[in-house]
Amino acid sequence: MAKAAVHHRKNKLRQHLRADKAGSHPGTMQYVGPRRPEDTLATLIEFGPDDNDFIETRFTSLEEGKVFERTHQTFWLNLHGLANLELLKFVGKRFGLHPLTMEDIVHTEQRPKVEVYPGYLFIVARLASVDADGMLCSEQVSIVVGRGYVLTFQEQPTGTFSSIRDSLKNAQSQVRKLGADYLVYSLLDKLVDRYFSVLETIGDRIELVDDQIAAGPVPDHLTDIQELRRSMLGIKRGLWPLREVINVLQRDDADFFREETQLYLRDVYDHTVQLIESTEALRELVGNLQDSYLSLQSHRMNLQMRMLTVITTLFMPLTLIAGIYGMNFDVMPELRWRWGYFGALGMMAVVAGGLIVFFRRKRWF
Repeated sequence: MAKAAVHHRKNKLRQHLRADKAGSHPGTMQYVGPRRPEDTLATLIEFGPDDNDFIETRFTSLEEGKVFERTHQTFWLNLHGLANLELLKFVGKRFGLHPLTMEDIVHTEQRPKVEVYPGYLFIVARLASVDADGMLCSEQVSIVVGRGYVLTFQEQPTGTFSSIRDSLKNAQSQVRKLGADYLVYSLLDKLVDRYFSVLETIGDRIELVDDQIAAGPVPDHLTDIQELRRSMLGIKRGLWPLREVINVLQRDDADFFREETQLYLRDVYDHTVQLIESTEALRELVGNLQDSYLSLQSHRMNLQMRMLTVITTLFMPLTLIAGIYGMNFDVMPELRWRWGYFGALGMMAVVAGGLIVFFRRKRWF
C-alpha cells in the first residue's frame, strides 16, 4: 500500500507539471518530470591525447560558467539537476542549441530519440535503475554531440558515468585518444549496461514472487505482479526506441561519428537487441505469474467450496431426522419408546459416518 501511495503522488505531481506547461509556446523551458529538479551542478572536463591534456572544473552558478574558455581539443560538460534554468539557457546559447532542444532537455519524459540540428546531434536516452523497494526508476539523459564537444544533462547525480571520468584521467585510455564521438559511445554503452543489472534484479524478484505464490497466494501477490508488469512496460519503453537511436547513429548521415566508432556502436546495438529479447522473456514470466496466481486462487476456492458442500451434505440428513422427530404429532410410536432418543442419535451418527466414508473414497476432502 505504501508503494502504491508513492506511485500515486508521483503521478499527481507529473499531471500538475504537465498542466502548467499545457498551452505554452514551442521552445518554452519549463521542467516537466516525476521528481522535483535538484540544484544544478556542472562538471567540465577538458582533455586531449597528451599526458597533461586534462582539466576538470565544477561550477554551480551562471557567473562561474561565464569564466569558461576552451583550451583543449575536446571537452565534456555534464550538468546534474535541472533547477537552474538561467544556467541551462546560458549553456544553450553558448553552444547554439535550438530552443526546441532546450525544451526537450527540461521536459524529462521524452521518448528516446536522435535529432539532427545544424552543427550538432541531440540524443535522448533513458537511464534505468531499481529502488530499495524493487520498483523501476527511469531518468532522462540528454546528450548533445558537436565538433569536439559533448554536453550531457541529467536529472540527478547517479554515478553511472564515474568510471568514464576515471578513464579520462588516464592518458592511455581509448576515450582520451579517440575524442568526442567515442565518448558518446561510452556514455550510451553505460546506459545500456545498466539495463542488464536492472533485468537481473527484476528477474530475481520474479522468482521470489513465484516461490511465494507457490507457497500460498495472497492478495498482496497480485499487487506485486502489477508492479512487475509496470516495470517491464517501463523497460520496454526505454529499450525499443533506444535500439532505433543506436541504429541511426551507426549510419550517421551527418558524419559526427567516425567509422571506427561506428563499429563500437554496432556492439551496443547488439547488446540492446539482447536486452530486448531478455525483456520479452521476463514479460512472459510475469504473465505466467498472474496465470499461476489466478489458477491457485481458483483451486483454493474450489477446495473451500467442496469442504462447505461436504459439511452441508453431512448436516442435511441430520436436520431431516431432527425435523421429523420435532414435529408435534400425537401418534408417533418412537416418542414413547424408552430408547427413542438414543436411537435417533445413533441413526444420525450412522448416516454421518456413512457419508464421511463415501466422501473419503471419492477423495472429495
